[in-house]
Amino acid sequence: MKYQLFTYEKTERVARSGIAVGTAWFDLGDAASVAGCADLAAASLDEVVGRWASCVPELDALAAGLAADPDRYASAALDAASIVLRSPFARPGAIYAAGANYRDHVEAMGRALNQKLVLDPKKEGVPPWHFLKSGAATLSGHRGEVTYPANTERLDWEAELAVVIGRRAAQVGVGSALDHVAGYMCANDLSARDHLVRHGVDPSSPFRFDWIGHKCFNGSCPLGPVFTPAQFVRTPENLAIKLWVNGELRQDSNTSNHLYGVAEQIAYLSERVDLLPGDVILTGTPAGVGMETGTFLQRGDVTRVWIETLGELETRIV
Repeated sequence: MKYQLFTYEKTERVARSGIAVGTAWFDLGDAASVAGCADLAAASLDEVVGRWASCVPELDALAAGLAADPDRYASAALDAASIVLRSPFARPGAIYAAGANYRDHVEAMGRALNQKLVLDPKKEGVPPWHFLKSGAATLSGHRGEVTYPANTERLDWEAELAVVIGRRAAQVGVGSALDHVAGYMCANDLSARDHLVRHGVDPSSPFRFDWIGHKCFNGSCPLGPVFTPAQFVRTPENLAIKLWVNGELRQDSNTSNHLYGVAEQIAYLSERVDLLPGDVILTGTPAGVGMETGTFLQRGDVTRVWIETLGELETRIV
């Protein structure tokens, strides 16, 4: 029985976990209490993914119970249309983000930046490339409002598949890498393009580029709308991915166009540092970002990221 997990606002300052089974949404803690699942009754999704292997059997059983006898759980039922969703995870571990992982995006960015970029680094034996986004302050949930970052004029969007680690991965091989995945979400890697280069710094300096200013600001990592366990995604390498800005389709691709697949990224990162439960990997964006045409987000704009089977994540810039 497929289920998805989410975090919502019980009150303005109190977040609660939830579980969606089909079209029915429930408070996870309340449903777990009815079912007698003490381990889930007061758990945040951060805590659940921290002990993912032991929680999955309980979640499976709870979802089956909710589907078979929803009336028993009426006290835990939620109105999906009225609840306010937050980022599924409030305290993620490291957030790794892949750069240049779709060939069409590499081609378009090379033209935009007037740089000669390697179009197929994997074929040429070049390993994957990642940067880090900072943690909790960068998060935003479905229909979240992100404040336009200060001193920025070129705010860009990037639809991405987000991968959440559920089991420690230490120097794992590609063949077993997906065994360490808890699940998947939609993501939008918002980017302040005018902060990538530090003006006044010599072009030959290794300190010319500012990836923190470029990628890390409040709300720069919208995630959601829900968290889909990996068991309900047949493969992360064949999911349609789209992004709209104010209803206009800007990105339209498929994760089958990854230069480096999810398993390859996990294997590569785990050679350098152990990946831990709660770590998130943003796996790259396809062509169609604003930088390619010089078109950027403005206050009042609304982006929507949709990924097949995972849902649709909406973000408003204010």
